[in-house]
Order: sequence, then structure tokens, then C-alpha cells
Amino acid sequence: MTREIHYNSADHISASSAEDPYLRPSFPFRDRLARQLWNICWLLLYRTSPRPLHSWRALLLRVFGAKIGPNCHFYPGSKIWAPWNLTCADQVAVGDGAEIYNPSPMRFGSHAIVSQGAYVCGATHDLDDPAFPLLAFSMVIGANAWICARALVSPGVNVCEGAVLGLGSVATRDLEPWGVYAGVPAVKVKERNRTVVGAATPAPPSCQPLPPRP
Repeated sequence: MTREIHYNSADHISASSAEDPYLRPSFPFRDRLARQLWNICWLLLYRTSPRPLHSWRALLLRVFGAKIGPNCHFYPGSKIWAPWNLTCADQVAVGDGAEIYNPSPMRFGSHAIVSQGAYVCGATHDLDDPAFPLLAFSMVIGANAWICARALVSPGVNVCEGAVLGLGSVATRDLEPWGVYAGVPAVKVKERNRTVVGAATPAPPSCQPLPPRP
């Protein structure tokens, strides 16, 4: 699937903000302020909360704009870059040390899992532009997908329904439904049994990213 850029900082940040393009911010002031407020909340209220209080951390994410289904488990050591860009169906789990870098919208289907230390990366930079602008992609982690511990999902890569990205693997292309992937870069090594767990909340369509941000 072709990766569509959802957000290009060059389209939103004026060149007059700094003569050196490397000193220009990647996001407007409103976005940066929201990030700072969320960082304070994460540091004081989210990270310090006891492990069993999943509903409390889900509440904090909702306060900052996340759409969170029932029974989601976000562990205190997990990091969400922008809650307002996060949409989760029910039973989504994000383990300690896992990080979701989502400058653009990112959606998780029912029973999706991001294990300890995994990193889901939603942005990169335009290497061919001297100004080096940030490029962010909307992404989907499908229902029943599993990002195993210390695995990495590259910017713009969608993990389709039921797909598994193995321990320490790096996904550089979309993962097909119910495929098991391993390696760097990850390659398909087998098919997974197509078991489906019932969901209380309908999962978002697998591998259907949002259109570019206007």
C-alpha cells in the first residue's frame, strides 16, 4: 500500500519562524502546548499510578482527547506521544516501555497488543528536502494484531488484522492479515490460525489510514 503523508511540517510552519530550518518547530504552538501539558500529566499522574489502575490511565488519555474502548490496558511505563491522535477499540493493551509515537492519527483494533519495549513510529523526515521537514503518517494496527517485545513498526506501515511482528523485528512494509513476521527487515515466516476474539466495540477497518491533514 502506498504511504500517504498525513502531515508535512513544511505546509504548516512558516519559513520565517527561523532562518535555519533545523531550528524551526515541527508543529504549531497549540500542538506544542498540548504536548507540554500532556507530558506533565504523564509524569505526575500516569507514570506514577499503580499497575492495576488501567481504568485511571485510560481516563487520563480520554481527558486529553483519546478515544478509548472498554477494558484497555495501558501500563504505567507506556508512552503515548499525542493522546488526541489515538483511537482504540476494546481490549487494547500497551505494555511497559512500549512507545506510540503518533503525531498523526493512529488506530488500534480490538484486542491489539503492543508488548514491552516495542516502538510504533508514526513520523520521519524528508531526507531530500534541505529544510528536513517532519512527515507524519496515519497508521492502523488491526484487530488481534500483536507487536511483540522490542519490535519496531516503521513510519507509515500498517499492521493488518491478526498479524504478528516477532521479538525485536522491524516492519518496513505493511504486514498482511494473519501473517507472522520476523527479522530485520521483517519477512513473513508463516500463517497464523485465523482465530477471532469477540469484540464489544467494533474494530476500525484494517489497514485503512486516514487521508492527509488539510
